[in-house]
Order: sequence, then structure tokens, then C-alpha cells
Amino acid sequence: MDERLISKKKPSYPVSQRLSNYLTSHGRNIKIPIYYDDLLRFQGAIEILDENDNDTLWVRTYYAEHERDEIESSLKRMYSILHADGTEDILPYLSIDSIDFCTFGNTKPFRVKVRNIINDNYIFLYIKKADASRIYGLELEHLLSPNHINFMVHKDTLIEDHILGIPGDVFIAENLENLSMQDKRALAKEFVKFNERCFVRLLADMRSYNYVVVITQDFDRVQYRIRAIDFDQQNYEGNPKVYLPQFLKENNQLVDMTLKVLTDASIEQYKKEERSLLAKRAKNEKSRLEELLGCMVEDTLSKPEKVKELKMGLFQLTKDVNFKKSKNMGEILRNALDFIGRNYVNENPYLIK
Repeated sequence: MDERLISKKKPSYPVSQRLSNYLTSHGRNIKIPIYYDDLLRFQGAIEILDENDNDTLWVRTYYAEHERDEIESSLKRMYSILHADGTEDILPYLSIDSIDFCTFGNTKPFRVKVRNIINDNYIFLYIKKADASRIYGLELEHLLSPNHINFMVHKDTLIEDHILGIPGDVFIAENLENLSMQDKRALAKEFVKFNERCFVRLLADMRSYNYVVVITQDFDRVQYRIRAIDFDQQNYEGNPKVYLPQFLKENNQLVDMTLKVLTDASIEQYKKEERSLLAKRAKNEKSRLEELLGCMVEDTLSKPEKVKELKMGLFQLTKDVNFKKSKNMGEILRNALDFIGRNYVNENPYLIK
């Protein structure tokens, strides 16, 4: 795919009052003791290199001593809010081992390593500037995918849990060729389902470094799951192909493997399975999802020309006139979910209608 079809720099969209109210009603909008801008006060930084001495595009930050204690104390309390009951009982057992800053991408996040000093276990938290597109993407992932998402927002700051897994580009480069045929088929099945899920829920730009591969050892086999980790391009792009990971060149090896190990019939079966699962999840979360879509319909999440391009592209693919009538990105997504919901009901002879 032509790289020019993916926006080099997506603007950040503010959190509307209605979206803020939604986040509050569902426990996502919580008062926090530190903000993104507070972490920008670092005095210096050094590059972080990987094991092969390549630049990771992350730098380790250092703060003035009089600020370091206050920042670390606030980050510990933030951890308690996100993972416990918000009390200070656990603070003496926590250590802030590092605060890293990413120099690449739209959000320029901070990555905070929080370690339990008793057992040496640690987790990462990400602190970013709040962007409505990303918040919608995170919440839709929580509602429509098999994955639980833990995040919170306050004013212009977004805090996210780290999503565990092997970065897709690393997995493709180092693991893909060594998989057994059974594992290749299992991964190919997951890629087909991931591809379909991104398209239906309109999450774009799933290049290999924007998702992770999660490996779970079952009693007689290995199971794979592909999880998105970048949600900035939720409902922003105009070209429908950008919402399909199969058309992004960074995924070519994964696409080639899928076409080799799965038949066309199997691919169609897995696509249909994922659409059915999405329809079920949308139905189960109907009230909350409709509340979220109500926020999106009133929000500006893209440019008018991209809205027009996407709605006409989806109309040409589906012949569903509702796409053609859509006025904004929120309405396009609502119509996409309605489309798979109607098809699920119409094609399932066992549903009581």
C-alpha cells in the first residue's frame, strides 16, 4: 500500500464534555496526583539502546533532586489508584525504577516502570496527552474485542496499562519462520480475525509495530492472540484499505504465510466467525456502546474530506445506503456495527427473532 494513504501526522482532538461525562459514569475519569506536563520538567536524558545497540527511540529521563521525590511519590499514588483502592498503604513497597520518554510518534508518551520491592515484580504505565481518538479506540477495544483494557483519564492526561506481548515486527523477524505448521495455522487464523476486527470497528494503521503477539501455552498446543497497542488512528483515515492490516506492507510476511497455510474457505469461515463475535459483543454491550457512539456522533474526529472518502468507500463495498447518509465518523462506525448486527441476525437460523 502507498504510504501516503496513512497520515504522517494526525491532529490531536480534545476530550469533549460529553465524552468526559461518559468516562466519569464508567469509572474512567479519576482525579490523579500528576499530569503529563509535570513529567516534561526533566533536566536531562540519555538514549536507550536495544541489545544490538540500535536506537529504540526512547530516552531515560532525569529530574532535579527536589522534584524527583515529589514526582515519584505522585506516580506511586497513581499506581495505587489504577491497580488498588487508591490508599497509601502500598506506597512504601513500591519503587519507581525509571521514567522513559518516547521521541517518536504522535503521543510522545512517558513509560514508567513501577516495581514491588518485596518480590521484585514490576509493571509499566504509560502517561500521554489525552486525545479523543485514542480514548475512543481504547474504549472500543474494551467493548468489542476479547481484550480487557485498563486506562484512566483526567483533564488532558491519559494513563494506560502496558499491554503484554511480543511486538509484531520483532515476532515476524525473529519467530515467524521457525513456527511449526500447526502454529502457523493458529497464528494465521488469529491474523484473519484481527484483520476483520480492525476493519469492522474502524481501527486504522495496524502496521506490525502497532500490535503485539500474545502467546499462551495450552495443555496440548500454543495459542496466539494479536492485540492492538496503538489506538490513535481510530476513525480518522478516509481510505477503507487503511483499516485492513492485510494491505500494510509491514504485514506482508504474515499475509503471505496466511495465504499459504489457510484455504480460501477457511479464511472466509474465520472472517464470518469474527463478525459474529463482534455482533454478539455489540449486543451484550448495547447500552454502554450506544452511549459511547452518542459521544462520537457529536465529536469531530477527522477531516470532512476523509469522512466523505470513507463513507463512499464503505458504501461501494457494502451497497448499504446508510453509509452514504453518514454525516461524520461516529455515524459511519454506528452504521458499520449495525450492518454486521443485521447480517448476524439475518444469517443465523437459530436465533429467536
